[in-house]
Amino acid sequence: MARYTGPSWKLSRRLGVSLSGTGKELEKRPYAPGQHGPNQRKKLSEYGLQLQEKQKLRHMFGINERQFRRIFDDAGKMSGIHGENFMFLLESRLDNLVYRMGLARTRRGARQLVNHGHITVDGGRVDIPSYRVKPGQVISVREKSQNQASIKDALEVNTFVPAYIDFDAEKLQGTYTRLPERSELPAEITEQFIVEFYSR
Repeated sequence: MARYTGPSWKLSRRLGVSLSGTGKELEKRPYAPGQHGPNQRKKLSEYGLQLQEKQKLRHMFGINERQFRRIFDDAGKMSGIHGENFMFLLESRLDNLVYRMGLARTRRGARQLVNHGHITVDGGRVDIPSYRVKPGQVISVREKSQNQASIKDALEVNTFVPAYIDFDAEKLQGTYTRLPERSELPAEITEQFIVEFYSR
């Protein structure tokens, strides 16, 4: 299945969560799109809830179904709680960490920075957004790319960097110090539903 390229704000309203991370999609019209708007009373089945949770997380990270399922299967091979391991692996993606460091306003923007070769890991250029960063690795902006207007604009509006990233705004460099804890990840996701969806 190809990556979703339709209207992202409409999808955010359908799933009831801000996929861009800015929250702007739900400010004006915090209800599902469609002719009946806020008067829709659709009760989801158990399967519907599981599917919605999976789609919510998948679209949040902008991953296609095959890649999403492969990460889920990798999480099952790790020791610990399957759902939490899955969230940790998603959080360890290079494009997500670039977004968390505040170098881009959205994950889509962070993916573009990585794709265009503006990001290095441990000094070597990496242009694969799905690259899995290991704790202790250093992510930085290439010297030639440090004057990018989009990066400067994103840093100006960024007010929060997670505790599991040690970020130096002057050097435009951050270290992925450890795996995150579940309490540090999106609270609006119920990963147990996703585990149940794939375990059917």
